[in-house]
Parts: sequence; C-alpha cells; structure tokens
Amino acid sequence: MQFKDVIGQLHLKKELTELMQENRLAHAMLFLGKEGSGALPLALAFAQYIVCSPLPTSPEGGGNASLFGDLIPPPLLQERGQGGEADSCGICPSCKKAAELAHPDIHFSYPVVTKKAGTPPLSTDYITEWREFIKSYPYGNVYDWLQFIGAENKQGNITANECNDIIRKLNLKSFEGGYKVLIVWLPEYLGNEGNKLLKLIEEPPEKTVFLLVAENEGQILQTILSRCQLIKIPLPFDEEIKEALITRNKADEITAARVAAISEGNYREALQIIQHSDEDWQNLLRDWLNSIMKTGPVAQAKWVEEIAQLGREGQKQFLRYFNHLLQLALHVQVMPQMAEQYPEKERDFALRLNRITSIEKQQAIIEELDKAAYYIERNANGKILFMALTIKIYHIIQDNVVFLND
Repeated sequence: MQFKDVIGQLHLKKELTELMQENRLAHAMLFLGKEGSGALPLALAFAQYIVCSPLPTSPEGGGNASLFGDLIPPPLLQERGQGGEADSCGICPSCKKAAELAHPDIHFSYPVVTKKAGTPPLSTDYITEWREFIKSYPYGNVYDWLQFIGAENKQGNITANECNDIIRKLNLKSFEGGYKVLIVWLPEYLGNEGNKLLKLIEEPPEKTVFLLVAENEGQILQTILSRCQLIKIPLPFDEEIKEALITRNKADEITAARVAAISEGNYREALQIIQHSDEDWQNLLRDWLNSIMKTGPVAQAKWVEEIAQLGREGQKQFLRYFNHLLQLALHVQVMPQMAEQYPEKERDFALRLNRITSIEKQQAIIEELDKAAYYIERNANGKILFMALTIKIYHIIQDNVVFLND
C-alpha cells in the first residue's frame, strides 16, 4: 500500500516521510486513530515506504534499470521527498512484495483465535486470511476481521505465545539487509502478556521498527505506551470521504455528500452506509415514531420484529441515520440559514422532528441511540434492545403527540 491509497492525512504523510528522509525514525511508534480514520492503511503505507528500495538509474540515463537490465520509464518513478507528495516508488521488488503483504522483513501481529484445538493462537496461522482481508477491507475494524476468519462470538487476543513468536522473528537477521518492521494492529488486545515485549521495544535490534496501530489509548499497557512515539491520526474531512466514495466506489455526488455527512469521518461507516443506501430508512423511522406516539403497542411490536430482521449492520445504519436527522434538526433550530444546504426530504423531516421535540429532548434521544449502537456492537438481542429503546423514546417525547404523515 502506498500513501496515495490512504484517504486524506496529507500533513501526516509529509511528516512521516520527513522522519525517514532526515534519519529521525523512532524505533517504536504508536498510530492512534478512531475506527475508520485510516490508521492501519497509513501504517502499512509507511512500512512500505521504509523498505522501499528504488532501482538505480541506468548509466546511459533516460530511465531506471530493473534487475534484468530492461529500462523502467522515468514517469513511473517518484523521487522521494522531491516535489509533490513523497511516496514509495511502488515498482521496486520491495514495494511489490510489501504491496502483497509478503515482504519477508515486514511482520504482522493482530488479534486471533485458536485455529486448531490444542494449539496456541498465532497471527502467522492467519496470514493468508490477513492478506485477503487487508485487500478487501483496509478500513475494517476488529469485528470485521474476526467475522472474516470465522471467529463467530469468540474473543480475539494477542497472546503470550504470540509475543514469544514476535521476539523470535525480530531477533533474526533482516532477509534483505534493510529495516525490519513489525505492525501490531490493536495492541489493546495484548493484555499483561505485552510486558514480554518491553525489553525488545526499548532496546530493539538494529534497524528494527515497531508500528503499533491502536484505537483506544486507555486500553494499552502504560509500560508499552511510554516507550512509543505517539502519532495521532485525525478522522478524514467530510470532503475527503465524499471524494473517496465518488472515485473508489462510484457513488454519485449527492449520495456521497449525504453519506460523508452521516459517517462523520469514519470511512468504514461510510462504506457500510453505501451498502445499505437502498434501504428506505426514512419510512422505517416514520413508522417507528408513529407507533411510539400514536398507534401503540401492537404497531410497536410489529415494527420491532421488522427491525430485528435487518441484522446488526442494518440496525446500526438505521440508528446512525436517525442520529443524523436529529443532529440536522438541531442545526436547523440553531442556524436556520443552514437549512437550504441539506437535501429537501431530510430537511423536511428534520423540521417535523423540531415540531415534536425540543433541543433537550433531541439530545436525550441522541444519547439513547448512541448507547443502543454500542450494545448492538456487543451482540445485544435486537428485539429486546429496540423494544427497550421504543419505551425510552416514548417517555422522552410523550408530551408531544403528532402523527408524522407523508
């Protein structure tokens, strides 16, 4: 993966390449970013940049020579750090192997489960699945990964055996004579076993770099955290998400703009919303609110049965859409002049929400929706959760009974 494949993060791309060019590369770096920010793709691109070995220019000029003597035209090469955005060349043998996640000096560690009964879970057991996952879901989260490897409801971990394997691999000589890089995805899953790595992180072999990619700083061992240079990864801007959806997923401009606003910088979430873009969330939401405020328990039970059939991702997208409309309603109340910039259908629904709820009640509902999304992520029963949420929302807005007609 190259830096050009990472959405946004222009400042960090420049900063990382300068660290390498100026020989200021820290031996342990923590890439800290929320889900969907692109922390893992950025670390993968940086690892490729570290091992990149541009081919020497041919003596005759006019191009660069490959290992077999044929010339590679100059336009295919990028001069690292000279003009434009610095990046790995993408065409040298090291880059090609790194792009396939098969470079012998780039190692990976990530949460896994036991593959065979009686054997300790190791990342290397899943390297084939890891390569496929990164190619298909570079912005995926740990839930996506564990489902991809068929972990079902098992909890992934980075175990003591994994730490021993890391120590063994990094104490070997570099296969290609350059840097060795270890990418640890989600060190939050290390637990106390991570203390086994302290000495290696503090005094690594020559030309060894640790790239830790995390989402929650508070869950990382302080002993590891204190030994790393912290690189905070911000969420991409809405405009960058929009552009990525248009160029990478062939979304139309209106849909891409709406999805970018709802996803709030989380590109993984944006992709999930795009996949469910054909769902009629607004009609589903209207039916729910009508059952809560007007038609009563029978309609509520029927609606809960319907939402339970959507599955976890569909339920999350529905909650996020409702959350988006409530935030839009807040914006329209506080800054009415902004209303015209939103799609007419969503704007009209937001205005209806303002008729039946105050700002305080909208904020209370948003809090309940956030809690519900949190529990859905943790395998809560959909029927029980949405029935409880229905009752809570009824009690929040029970004094404002207005039927939401089409």
